[in-house]
Amino acid sequence: MRSQLPVLLNRLNNIPDPRNPEKSKHKLTVILIYGILTFIYQMASRREANRTMTRPIFMKNLMLLFPELETVPHNDTLMRLLSRIDVGQIESAHIELIRRMIRNKKFRRYLIDKCYPVAIDGTQKIVRDYIWSEECLQRKVKSKKEEKEPKIRYYVYVLEASLAFHNGQVIPLMSEFLNYAEGDTAKEKQDCELIAFKRLAKRLKAEFRKLKIMVLLDGLYPDGPIMELCKKNKWQFMIVLQNKSLKSVWDEYAGLKKLLPENCHIQKQGGRKQRFQWVNDIYYYYDSDKKKIVLHVVTCKEEWHEIDKITGKEVTMTSNHAWISDKPLNRLNVHERSNLAARHRQGIESGFSVEKHQGYHYEHCFSYNWQAMIGYHYLMRLAHMFNVLTQYSVCFVKYIKDMGVRGAIQFIRETIAVFVPNDERMKTLFSRPFRIRLL
Repeated sequence: MRSQLPVLLNRLNNIPDPRNPEKSKHKLTVILIYGILTFIYQMASRREANRTMTRPIFMKNLMLLFPELETVPHNDTLMRLLSRIDVGQIESAHIELIRRMIRNKKFRRYLIDKCYPVAIDGTQKIVRDYIWSEECLQRKVKSKKEEKEPKIRYYVYVLEASLAFHNGQVIPLMSEFLNYAEGDTAKEKQDCELIAFKRLAKRLKAEFRKLKIMVLLDGLYPDGPIMELCKKNKWQFMIVLQNKSLKSVWDEYAGLKKLLPENCHIQKQGGRKQRFQWVNDIYYYYDSDKKKIVLHVVTCKEEWHEIDKITGKEVTMTSNHAWISDKPLNRLNVHERSNLAARHRQGIESGFSVEKHQGYHYEHCFSYNWQAMIGYHYLMRLAHMFNVLTQYSVCFVKYIKDMGVRGAIQFIRETIAVFVPNDERMKTLFSRPFRIRLL
């Protein structure tokens, strides 16, 4: 975090401060850095942050590690600030850090066909029985048998974009909140993931105009306008093709693969036998057959052996996968595009699991003010990015192997709470330049 702090502070310092400077005790940047540290140390709530981070030794060590923290603010101060500022600037600061690392070629060894793999997927953040903000989406759920009317649930849904590298490194990049007002209220249609994807794609293209990107999408996205949008943005893509999606494409694939027996590649990967088959140049017509797009389809059948837990005998297991590619497939690129790119789309789902169940409290809103809730979300994603970079840094790998990710974070948090370091030694350490070296 120290290596990225100058850029981060410079970017956060550009956020207009709506407060009266004569009555403000803490600088805006100080409050936001405190908010990021709240999630880096995985505080479960505002109360826990106030209780833990204001302890005398914890506070002293924070100020020693981050001299910018002249004082440690109350978390309610952070909440009030987030409800008044343009919280989108926090995400802009996050994106600026990613852009700087891309410019410094920190991730170049993980590229796919010279492209940065960006996984995009949606997930539910909060659900309540009552409407706490007019931006919330709503749905009807089946009630108990004795109740005649279905109940209405109000929820927050977010479309997330993350860099998903084949070494397991998943770095949060951008968030798009679904909003009731973005839907078609006249037709009683709410905002949905496909509509939000278009907004997110527009922002992603604006932030990274010249960056070569490969988007990794799930089975919701084999859709003509979505694929056309990706081609318009000059993005490569690998999209999951489900059995019931694009029937005409499946029919073309089934007929043509028999005529192309040479379009086959067999290999072993991770103890599994893989058999790839592909068909290039399949025309898909959409919008009442007025438009067409050229697609390339690849399927993968896997076989592996496991010991049955009941019988104790060895059994053969199989699984089938299929993807749509924007680029023709061949023996040289089918492994890279399928195993190193498309399969690692699941990394973003693993990231959701980490943020929901491993200390980041994704499903806790921290505030019932819509804007402040989004601000806390951006701070959480920014903190998760710092922790991922730490997890995959050369200098920290030993501690991660010994203690695990959550154990290492807990160890640091407990150390800061009780350990009083030598001030002179710390000043000597901080006089050296900081540099991120990833595995």
